[in-house]
Amino acid sequence: AERELTIGDALPTERELSEQFQIGCNKVREAMQVLRAFGIIETRPKVGAVICGGQSEALKRLFSFHQGISPESFRDLQDYRRIIEIGVGDRILMKAKDEDIDHLSTINARMLSSKTAEDAARHDFEFHEALVALSGNRTTVAAYRMMRPVIEEIMLIGKTERPTQSATYEAHEEIIGALRERDRIAYAYLVSRHLELGLRFVVKT
Repeated sequence: AERELTIGDALPTERELSEQFQIGCNKVREAMQVLRAFGIIETRPKVGAVICGGQSEALKRLFSFHQGISPESFRDLQDYRRIIEIGVGDRILMKAKDEDIDHLSTINARMLSSKTAEDAARHDFEFHEALVALSGNRTTVAAYRMMRPVIEEIMLIGKTERPTQSATYEAHEEIIGALRERDRIAYAYLVSRHLELGLRFVVKT
């Protein structure tokens, strides 16, 4: 970020990074391995480590999308979302103003104008992203956004199986209603129920 590097730019060498951060070369190599695993960098001959845009595919591989997501991976992902989206509830109720909650309704209304399943998945994610953003915690929002490719893929499965978007819209409105009432228990219950419903589109009988 400080060097304003973007996709296609080469990173400094391992020795340069070691000197810059005052750490050993082994720690630099470990960090580079993590970045490769998440598809953030790739190694090119005669160039070295280069920033790439492979995060989406790396995350999909992590959650087994090459064969369709498994019920176990789905539960892991929805548990992550539950921890985040329910966990920020208290901060939302403490910080969010009425106009912030009104904005959630505006975002949610886009669900009803979705023309395709892809549109609906995108609008669905935008609602949940806006919900998390109401916490005011930048780190939490950044981490949630990193998971966007996988979360949207999950949402797309549901939108493909269930073309009508009214049920998702109504579930979101119930969550918004709980926020308007400043009802923490109802908020937690409604978010949890909403996240659990998607399992029917992953587990086939």
